[in-house]
Amino acid sequence: MVSLNSMTGFAAASSNLPTGSVNLELRAVNSRFLDLSFRLGEDFRSLEPALRERIGAHVRRGKLECRVHFTAREGDKPLGTPNSTLLEQLATLSETIRDKVPDSRQLSVAEILRWPGILGEGADQVEAMQAAAMTLIDQAILDFNASRAQEGAKLARIILQRVAAIRALVVELRPKTPEIVAAFRKKIATRMAEILESANHERIHQEVALFAQKIDVDEELDRLNTHLDEVERVLRQGGAAGKRLDFLMQELNREANTLGSKAAVMELTRASVEMKVLIEQMREQIQNIE
Repeated sequence: MVSLNSMTGFAAASSNLPTGSVNLELRAVNSRFLDLSFRLGEDFRSLEPALRERIGAHVRRGKLECRVHFTAREGDKPLGTPNSTLLEQLATLSETIRDKVPDSRQLSVAEILRWPGILGEGADQVEAMQAAAMTLIDQAILDFNASRAQEGAKLARIILQRVAAIRALVVELRPKTPEIVAAFRKKIATRMAEILESANHERIHQEVALFAQKIDVDEELDRLNTHLDEVERVLRQGGAAGKRLDFLMQELNREANTLGSKAAVMELTRASVEMKVLIEQMREQIQNIE
């Protein structure tokens, strides 16, 4: 069977650099559409468009969050000396802003120390961190999709079990069609006798037409099998199948409801109820499928 992906998934990857480690996480839950959000460290914010493009090429649906941050290695080197040029630029910029907006507060020491590049993180180090992040996103997407495919395979098996159960109900009902017809015939004969007493010929024609419409359950059983065939085909095809499968659940439910409305024997009523339970169970699983 071609891969069928769940919308829920998780993956994490990290890369060690001389100064620390770059860490990346992907996590997703259900959503009608692809909804991407990013939580990126200061040195990685410029990567958002590239990360968005990479993820969008491999994920179709789901509410997905991507996190990237850098963890400095402890004890490898001193804290460092502030970048004097950048520090002067910050001081000048801060003074200019406070001249224009007197109520604005000064930057704290902690805020200055967290400023990108203030402790001597040069362009080479930032470039190395960003390159590591772009390598990690490819690795993480592979792991992420592998976990989604594994979960998708479980969902497919659950759905196919329900499909088989509905098929069994259809097979069970086929031989009972004559019994269903006989029950309708008995019921209509009783009503005909009542109507003939009043000699209302228009009512007779109406009842006969209604009987002809209600007596045919083979059509509903045929359509159920057709929709079940399509469910199996979509599952075999794989890919982004969630919306198509959800539509098929609506069609299956329509036929099950029609069978219930034509109930003339208890077996038909019971089968209709069981089908709707199985369809709802499939629908719950399909909400997790991409």
